[in-house]
Amino acid sequence: MAERARIGVTGLAVMGRNLARNFARHGHTVAVHNRTSAKTRALVEEFGGEGTFLPADTAEEFVALLEPPRRLVIMVKAGAPTDAVIDEFAALLEPGDMIVDGGNAHFADTRRREVALRERGIHFVGTGISGGEEGALLGPSIMPGGSPESYAALGPILEDIAAKVDGVPCCAHMGPDGAGHFVKMVHNGIEYADMQLIAEAYDLLNRALGMQPVQIAEVFKTWNLGRLESYLIEITAEVLAHTDAAGGKAFVDVVQDRAEQKGTGRWTVQTALDLGVPVSGIAEAVFARSLSGHAELRAAAQGLPGPTRGTLDGDDADRFADDVEQALYASKIVAYAQGIHQIQAGSAEYDWSIDPGTVAEIWRGGCIIRARFLDRIREAYEAEQKPDSLLTADYFRNAIAGAQDAWRRVVATAAELGVPTPGFAAALSYYDGLRSPRLPAALIQGQRDFFGAHTYRRVDREGPFHTDWSGDRTEHAV
Repeated sequence: MAERARIGVTGLAVMGRNLARNFARHGHTVAVHNRTSAKTRALVEEFGGEGTFLPADTAEEFVALLEPPRRLVIMVKAGAPTDAVIDEFAALLEPGDMIVDGGNAHFADTRRREVALRERGIHFVGTGISGGEEGALLGPSIMPGGSPESYAALGPILEDIAAKVDGVPCCAHMGPDGAGHFVKMVHNGIEYADMQLIAEAYDLLNRALGMQPVQIAEVFKTWNLGRLESYLIEITAEVLAHTDAAGGKAFVDVVQDRAEQKGTGRWTVQTALDLGVPVSGIAEAVFARSLSGHAELRAAAQGLPGPTRGTLDGDDADRFADDVEQALYASKIVAYAQGIHQIQAGSAEYDWSIDPGTVAEIWRGGCIIRARFLDRIREAYEAEQKPDSLLTADYFRNAIAGAQDAWRRVVATAAELGVPTPGFAAALSYYDGLRSPRLPAALIQGQRDFFGAHTYRRVDREGPFHTDWSGDRTEHAV
């Protein structure tokens, strides 16, 4: 009998190719397929020595190479291309087989596809994979959804190739249907916020202290030795220390200040609005990227007046870098708190039963937002008394208590100098909003009742109520 593969990958662009190589390196026989056979042949010719690859030129050959239950991983562009590939292969599969979508699909599409394929007896596994091309090859963080039955057959293979931290695979079943892609979407939203906060820290050190990129790189290297240790802090130091070969200038100074995006951050914010979850830090990070892309609008605004104060000096300058570290850490905590809140809200809405502690555990390695303090997040949600918010867990409450004075100084100084810090400021406002015993929302609800008879509730009696604003202003229970 001809040799068969335990798993197959179709779609051999960088991520798909590296994922296939990762499977092969771990001793799994891998069927490989691409719409254009040249990519399939190139993979086998260049990396065939890493393991056992079974190439296929057609969809029919590819499916025939897979041992049952067939595990078919598709790594293609989200949207219509994914639907087209699913339709092509579903027609060739049998009940009990599974299609694994490892791309950045919208979780709503994953839910739709899962229902359609379930009716045909095929398991659809929407799987978030984080770590970029390097992670796909060396060990990513993997967030699979789908049925428990599909994870029983697929999970051990995914856990085998995932990153490991303290011997624990950075892979776990997130929940039914779209749970995996939902968690990956929020992961990317947190990633947007984290990157924005780091960029603001760099901007403040540059503009408030006059530090050059290579000097700021050394600051980030120092920070990466402490509580801010993370992949993003590490690569930030590398980017800032890099010199452009063409002109000898700092690399960051020759890159256009227009940050692009592929949509997962935007999906995070849109979904948060639907769920009624305030992810203000993530939203500001998305909007900051959007603002950076409006070059004509920004050019037209260059003549607008700003503050007269320049860089800092004296005692203010001496302590400012330390203050920025404190502000960055506190704001980072808020970003994760908002993301976890959104995951909990999505889990409740769609009945997924996602465990935040498990999410934090599999984010500790392989993924873009891996960081030292994810262990602290895991511990907070593994405790007998689960926190209502990450911010109320002992470690994080104490961390912010120690950082808040510096955090406030940084936001105030940025405003005085005219340096935009939407991430820092939004995080601080969220924190202050949570801890405020009373918010001005009472006035907003009064306004809504005035112009639209939208009613309000009182603090002293059960409601709702409406005041006759255009008449004698008597109050009526509704």
